[in-house]
Amino acid sequence: MTTLLSFVLLMAGCGGSEPTPPASAPAQPAAEPVTLTVYSGRGESLVGELFKTIPDDAPFRVEVQYGKTAEMVTRLLTEGDQSPADVIFAQDSGHLGALAERGVLTPLPDSTLAQVDPKFRDNNGQWVGTSGRLRVLVYDSNKLKAEDLPQSLTELADPKWKGKIGWAPTNGSLHAHVSALRHTWGEEKTKEWLKGVQANTPTRYPKNSPQVAAANEGAIELGWVNHYYLHRLEKEGRTAQNWTFPVAGDAGNMLMVAGVGIRKGSKNTEAAKAFIEWLVSESSQTYFAQQGFEYPTRVGVATHADVPAITPDQLLDVDQSHLADLGPTRELLKELGLL
Repeated sequence: MTTLLSFVLLMAGCGGSEPTPPASAPAQPAAEPVTLTVYSGRGESLVGELFKTIPDDAPFRVEVQYGKTAEMVTRLLTEGDQSPADVIFAQDSGHLGALAERGVLTPLPDSTLAQVDPKFRDNNGQWVGTSGRLRVLVYDSNKLKAEDLPQSLTELADPKWKGKIGWAPTNGSLHAHVSALRHTWGEEKTKEWLKGVQANTPTRYPKNSPQVAAANEGAIELGWVNHYYLHRLEKEGRTAQNWTFPVAGDAGNMLMVAGVGIRKGSKNTEAAKAFIEWLVSESSQTYFAQQGFEYPTRVGVATHADVPAITPDQLLDVDQSHLADLGPTRELLKELGLL
């Protein structure tokens, strides 16, 4: 009996047409990426270029609405379940903590949380830090040398600095730092310290960057700012410098993290999780470090060559949730006439 193989060979030898290969399954069209609405308290100048690097094959695209973090958080809370926002990207963890406490955020996957240093994520996994800014003093190096500088944040209340310093009492970073001080020092010491700094008649600025420019131009000797503003100044001819406090764990050496969370009730939760996974990926973390002069929250990513590395013992040991305690801080600042 002729086998099937013999039959096929016979037909091939007789010039018969080749057997038709089985039809393959039709190719499935690639799923269209989901467009996420991102409420961003981080400015376009900080993250706009990063968003342009989203890979073509990513399962998401972003439509970003920019504003101050406090404004975006207030908007999110006001809109409630009707909010179009899928993701909230905050300049500071304090506001994210406040949202988590109100039950507005969705827990993130453990696999995403595990990529970030535990110090820079929510204890309950509802938000994750994306990058950090170190709180520092910026100083005029034409007038001050290292031996002249405060050894601790407490020294800003020393009368010898009267008329020589600047600060931004309406700035969100300052509010978060003062919130941390209230939990570290206690309410009374924090209030007395603020009154001492206030007695030194510091020049008021609306935000950090004008303080850096003022120190660079000699208008003030010291400013209380986030570190990365200095690195964004043109290097040529720059005289201002950053100063961290030499005492390990000093209350001035606080790393403040920007972070991100997913709105509970978003219809695009899976795409939002993929977006956050991308933000904490090595490529995005490298962008924050090298292009934004920030401290990455992912372990093992190098800082920019101009940004000094920091060790855990240098930093104030503070629970990020304490930075969320903003209400009493604002009441305190109002009481002192600073808001």
